[in-house]
Amino acid sequence: MSQPDYDRLIQPDVWAYINACADFYPADAVNFTVEEQRSYYNALCQAMAQPRPQGLTSQDRPVAGVPTRWYQPAEIKQSARLVYFHGGGFVVGGLDSHDDVCAELSDVLGVALVAVDYRMAPEHRHPVALDDCLAVVRALLAEDQGPLLLAGDSAGGYLAAAVSHALRDAGRTTGDLSAVHSLVGQVLIYPSLGGDRSKGSYVEQAFAPMLTRADMEYYAQIYYGSALGLGAEPDRPLAAEDFADLPATFAITGPFDPLYDDGPAYVAALKAAGVAARFVGAEGLPHSFLRARRSAAQAGQAWRAILEAAANLLAGKAP
Repeated sequence: MSQPDYDRLIQPDVWAYINACADFYPADAVNFTVEEQRSYYNALCQAMAQPRPQGLTSQDRPVAGVPTRWYQPAEIKQSARLVYFHGGGFVVGGLDSHDDVCAELSDVLGVALVAVDYRMAPEHRHPVALDDCLAVVRALLAEDQGPLLLAGDSAGGYLAAAVSHALRDAGRTTGDLSAVHSLVGQVLIYPSLGGDRSKGSYVEQAFAPMLTRADMEYYAQIYYGSALGLGAEPDRPLAAEDFADLPATFAITGPFDPLYDDGPAYVAALKAAGVAARFVGAEGLPHSFLRARRSAAQAGQAWRAILEAAANLLAGKAP
């Protein structure tokens, strides 16, 4: 199958972002050591970070033994809190890598936000990252300080959805769905949800800029362990037996991303189960477009769609 003509299809301002990323994070970064990958990624995130909003404060403190960063905007407008799980293939990233994204979400939405610094592979393989995220969400719900909105990008999008599924499944076992019903929704930004890597966007966008199918296979192997076999990983949201009793969901992915099909497939499954859900295809964009929200027009448009959907969910509306 011939690959898309990315030179023609991707706008110049998006290409400028892609090329700027390559100055810090090599396209073949997965061939370097994990320590080198983290060093490259941290440099990239630092170089592209946006200034903190005025009046916003943050504090680092553990929740359920997991490091977290709490953001407090100058004005709280929401009774719910937002919990954010960062992307990075379960290998790179942390509280600092997504600090500006979390700060802006907190400020614009007027919501207290908790960013989760879950443990990563290869030091900690599946299900450690999910266990950390689930422990934080359960601890926050136990405080009874209002409902939660879950959000995350890429691997963090998987973690947000997997936490929702875990809470739903545990509630069904005990006959008490109050925990999952305390989630006002989930915002999944170019999420990895466990789609079939042998077809669709995984093949059509196998060599897309910013993320390739080979990259996805690397991250799956390093997180799950090669013994499990690709395509048979546990806790994949798209492998759920049913999709009822899950939170309202907004998902967004650019078309030039091997993960593209995961979003509409998940949203379709939710809708079929009677769950309010909406997918937006972020026109003209590759994976990781969040960092281009100030420099590329289409990324800015996608960012505004994310903010609108999050605001709707926080207000108890459909995404």
